[in-house]
Amino acid sequence: MLQQQCLWRVTAPEIHFYESLKSDAQTTVCIIGGGFTGLSAAIHLAEKGIKVILLESHSIGSGGSGKSVGLVNAGTWARPDDLNISLGEEAGERLTEALGAAPSLVFDLIHRYGIDAQATQAGNIHMGHNAKGEADVEVRYEQLRRRGANVEILTGSKCHEYCGTTSINKALLDHRAGTINPLAYVRGLAKVATQLGVIIYAQSPVNALEKSGQHWYVRTAQVHIKAERVIIATNAYTEGEWTQIRKTFYKVAYYQIASEPLLGDMANRVLPYKTGAWDTRLALSNFRRDHEGRLLLGTVGGSAGKPKQFYQSWARYVQKSYYPYLPKFSWQYEWYGNFGFTQDHIFRVLEPDKGIVTATAYNGRGITTGTMMGKCFADYIATGDRASIPLPFKTIEDSKIRFTTLKSGITELGLTLYHAGQCLRIIS
Repeated sequence: MLQQQCLWRVTAPEIHFYESLKSDAQTTVCIIGGGFTGLSAAIHLAEKGIKVILLESHSIGSGGSGKSVGLVNAGTWARPDDLNISLGEEAGERLTEALGAAPSLVFDLIHRYGIDAQATQAGNIHMGHNAKGEADVEVRYEQLRRRGANVEILTGSKCHEYCGTTSINKALLDHRAGTINPLAYVRGLAKVATQLGVIIYAQSPVNALEKSGQHWYVRTAQVHIKAERVIIATNAYTEGEWTQIRKTFYKVAYYQIASEPLLGDMANRVLPYKTGAWDTRLALSNFRRDHEGRLLLGTVGGSAGKPKQFYQSWARYVQKSYYPYLPKFSWQYEWYGNFGFTQDHIFRVLEPDKGIVTATAYNGRGITTGTMMGKCFADYIATGDRASIPLPFKTIEDSKIRFTTLKSGITELGLTLYHAGQCLRIIS
């Protein structure tokens, strides 16, 4: 029976119980948000001996970090040369290099601290679904190889073997990448942070951030944290009226569905080398297997205004398009999440006031970008060196996106029409 539940909550190790904040406290750094960015920052600060308190409004991993696809990818959606056009060559190359190393940072944390994240570093595949998509794959390959990235073009029978489908004839295999259970990873980060001395409070939503003298007061409903520095690590799940950072991105929803565990030779033809994958469709489809053999499919789009069977029909269409040889099976779990989006596919790094830093709009690359930015913020706080940050700081005013709610709505409408066209065989 198909359940409206995130698979990762079923398969991730149990979480440690974190109490809510009940009395005033003081620390060097207060982190708001218990996802990839916040917990990475907490760990890297604690490793430097810096006192940290982290506040999470719900439970650890309850936001996008616990609902993501689990693809540990390098880079941004934008191609390296396009980053150089948008940012300038020096800044673009710096960001490409930093994000190229980000998967190694994730897997290093997992291995160094023994986090049970169900991790596999076998690479991920960008599949060209038509001639235009294949041309994009070639361009990305050329740009990445020019910069020394460990990537490979797959064609012909090797492509069919790696992808598990004859529907794809050209793909880009990025050997730097891999997959994880994202909720297991974020829960593991929290456990590590606690072991290093970080104090974590859950069910502690922030409703005000005020400055007095050289300190910031991070206020919940009844108590506060007094801190020298603050990291806001809430991204697309920012709540409350106490911050303007929500105006620097617009939300895009993401849908995922997971099958029952699939066993046998036919099932093992699907991504046999344990890679993750996504295609070059305008509204992309992503594919992966979990550690128990389930097939996971995902795509951009939300549930509002759609019949219950809408995405299940889409999933059947995509599965039949790529993996028609699979025996009949049942879908087991489906869920939705959100990510922050910008039209240039580049995230923003902000310093809204002295002593506060934040990053927003990871554009679906939260695992690697968030983990990397957490470390970058820790380095910046420890040294004061702005070179620790791989992007120039922006102001909130410069980063504001007009009509964010309208843009989210228009994007959702376009995605709905696209998926409907797929199911009706109007769009291939």
